[in-house]
Amino acid sequence: MTEESVLREQICEIGNNLWQRGMVAANDGNISVKLKDGSFLTTPTGISKGKLKPSMLVKMNENYEVLECSEGYRPSSEFKLHLVCYRERPDINAVVHAHPPVATGYAVAHVPLDDYSMTEAITFLGSVPLAPYGAPGSKEVSESVVPFLPYHDAVLLMNHGAITVGTDLNQAYFRMETLEHYAKVSLTARLLGGARELPREEIMKCCEIAKGYPVRHPGYRKYSL
Repeated sequence: MTEESVLREQICEIGNNLWQRGMVAANDGNISVKLKDGSFLTTPTGISKGKLKPSMLVKMNENYEVLECSEGYRPSSEFKLHLVCYRERPDINAVVHAHPPVATGYAVAHVPLDDYSMTEAITFLGSVPLAPYGAPGSKEVSESVVPFLPYHDAVLLMNHGAITVGTDLNQAYFRMETLEHYAKVSLTARLLGGARELPREEIMKCCEIAKGYPVRHPGYRKYSL
């Protein structure tokens, strides 16, 4: 199989995983990957991520122009958000946008997931900020993530959902899984009286472990990491 064929299969597998785990519903969400020639594969609009087939994927360029697609399929307007991520960070090779219920609950409540209380989230995800609201598919939602991309690999989209990025498809997808798991733990902690942040020295130990992974750990509030 060619590299492109492998990536097409991988996008379909990730789409099915998102759908099976309830992180997208109906035709929600989109996935993309950057190819070696600088073009992109992305999921089409109006298709359930649980029913994706490799032939349905759309090949695009950096100018949001269709290079190749099967008849009847077209890109989502939200691919513009993906293009902004690729433009802002050359290390990004894959983007996943989904609506995981608990993490999206935080986005709807306008609450960022930016505490340092869960070791796995610190190590593999970093803090997760909240980007300002923009209508789906609009220039405003695409540009809303720009200030956060230099420092974060996952961003909540206000009243919308979440986006995660990675050096490959698996990393971008696993960050979405970790984000939703972290959101569930955070919500449970709130019901039990609130999360207790780790001491600074323990946070720094997690950050040391994270040096073996391409994860960003920005300073926030009282910490400068």
